[in-house]
Amino acid sequence: MANDSTNTSLTQQLLRKACDIQPQETRATLSSFLLVLILMGSYYILRPVRDAMASDWTDAEVSWLWTATFVLSFFAVSLYGTAVTRVRFQRLVPSVYTFFAASFVLFYIGTQALDERTLLDKSFYVWISLFSLFHISVFWSFMADTFSKRQALRLFGFIGAGASIGGLVGPAVTALFVQDVGTDGLLLVAAAIIVVTPPLVAWIQRLKRADLHNEDVSADSSDFEYIGGNPLAGFSALLSSRFLLCIGLFIFFYTSISSFVYFELKNLLADFDRETRSQIWAGMDLAVNSITVVVAAFATGRIAKYMGLPFTLALIPVIIGAGLLILAALPLVSVVVGIQVARRAGNYAITRPAREMLFTAVNREVRFKAKPVIDIVVYRGGDMLNAWAFTGLTQGLNLGLAAVAGVGAGVAVLWALTGIYLGRQFNKLNPDHAIGTSDPQEVE
Repeated sequence: MANDSTNTSLTQQLLRKACDIQPQETRATLSSFLLVLILMGSYYILRPVRDAMASDWTDAEVSWLWTATFVLSFFAVSLYGTAVTRVRFQRLVPSVYTFFAASFVLFYIGTQALDERTLLDKSFYVWISLFSLFHISVFWSFMADTFSKRQALRLFGFIGAGASIGGLVGPAVTALFVQDVGTDGLLLVAAAIIVVTPPLVAWIQRLKRADLHNEDVSADSSDFEYIGGNPLAGFSALLSSRFLLCIGLFIFFYTSISSFVYFELKNLLADFDRETRSQIWAGMDLAVNSITVVVAAFATGRIAKYMGLPFTLALIPVIIGAGLLILAALPLVSVVVGIQVARRAGNYAITRPAREMLFTAVNREVRFKAKPVIDIVVYRGGDMLNAWAFTGLTQGLNLGLAAVAGVGAGVAVLWALTGIYLGRQFNKLNPDHAIGTSDPQEVE
């Protein structure tokens, strides 16, 4: 017993020094860390498979697939909004993850039953693109409904590091086993991993009350059992709040940079077979997440706490803008790869956790309705528009790598300015006040 107490005390001391986790927050924080690790591990098993497919298709074909993803995202978020109004809160998050696990099993069955797989592959590409945002958006909504605003500033960076650990485990599984089990078998592996998450979600919901005593984090105790309201309230909340619109704009600028780098890398890998491409994408994922995990666990919380949220949100856009200026002067493949690693590592370690902190200033209905609209529909809408913009710049105007990089640097400046604005508006909010559809107060 004495040894157990000593080990527990040592663990708490290490966590306190690493990211200022209080003793009563330890179990909830570590459980949340494990939950996102499992979710991202399952996604990263399939992500290299999806990205490897893209090199088989032209820029225009991929742009059409991104358009299809946007349309699917719009309808999926609308259906999700309906589910939010009808499904008991305790069942909502686990139900989403169980649904996706079942869908991967169905895709596996399709791979075994169909000889002509072009349509199935493109459907899988679109579906994983939806899953990539949906599963993590629901997770961070859950986190914003579990931890208080002050706790989020300290803990979200550490919790986000769990996503990076999952981002190490997932691509490692793919890189090691894809040649043996094939890309189809990985579908069953991912589904089996996701099935573990519902009991963990239930455990965190209990810790919210037992350890954190955060019953008042919810906007209104009267809607604790059910999140009522209009199923399309998320769309109206987005359009009626300048704060939410700016979050959407921040994401749009991010997708502009992401689309540019993704299309360039897709075209560079066209000469490799699909399994080799999967290994290359998995290797890049491993590199990105190896960098991310240290920064997220030990630096992000401190950056947000001591430098402030405006600085934190603008940091990566400034770094990427500088990288794009270097690319404009030195249009080399190695620079493109460097920007990709910096962009993704910076997003996972710093920008994404900082952006999620913004949602601790909104109420529960916004977290579960407007947030998916922003994270999924706005994100995929940005993907769609920027994919066609890239295609137009390269195939329509015949711009080279350097010229497009110059355009991207300008976008990065707007991205940074939007981040500064959002951070300042967040700082103006009273910690006990929440913006929501029932009180659509603007943050000026």
